[in-house]
Amino acid sequence: MEDVGLLEGNTGSGPGAIAPDGSAVDLYSLLPASGEPERIHAAIPAGGSILELGAGAGRVTKGLLALGHEVVAVDESADMLSRVEGAETVCSPIQSLNLGRRFDGVLLLSYLIETADDRLRVDLLRACARHVAPDGCVIIQRQPPEWYDTVAPYERRVGEDRMVRMTDIHHPEPGRLAATMEYTIGQHRWTHSFVSQRLEDDYLTAVLAEAGLRPVGFIDGDRGWVRAEPSAA
Repeated sequence: MEDVGLLEGNTGSGPGAIAPDGSAVDLYSLLPASGEPERIHAAIPAGGSILELGAGAGRVTKGLLALGHEVVAVDESADMLSRVEGAETVCSPIQSLNLGRRFDGVLLLSYLIETADDRLRVDLLRACARHVAPDGCVIIQRQPPEWYDTVAPYERRVGEDRMVRMTDIHHPEPGRLAATMEYTIGQHRWTHSFVSQRLEDDYLTAVLAEAGLRPVGFIDGDRGWVRAEPSAA
């Protein structure tokens, strides 16, 4: 699993600025990509334009630029976007974004689709549909539904000075998971709680259709990376 992507903010602690969703800007600016740019690059035509929704501090943006893509990075946190280099940036909530432009690839990563707000989920997908080219694709990152059956607390060391923990796992209601992530980097520590909605395949197909999109498969065969296209394509 990709720990960073699970952060759907409720609380946050640590040094530096905090984004509106509770994410710590300093933390995100320190975290590297873990293969996402290469996956996306393989799914989009070489040099294709990309709209990255919820880009944060540019953890994935940097790799996409290096692979030759023109990227527009969108985030509602100006502090996050101030860390992005080399890409056009737009400070805006995703759900109200309307650039009047379309892109070869639209990205909704970091498990944003798993918001506990059902209305917001549709609005996020409608923003994707507004901006994807007729022959383009939307790439959505989710947890495969079966992940919710096996997730358990854990602790993992990353390098000499980094520790990641997942704690306080519970199910506030059927289909929803609540937990807390804790990140330690050197002398700094951040905690961030989240609530995540399990998305069964049939439900995801239905909510995509409501937004004018349709699923057409998975990236690299990974059921956590959904590829969608405009319904009229």
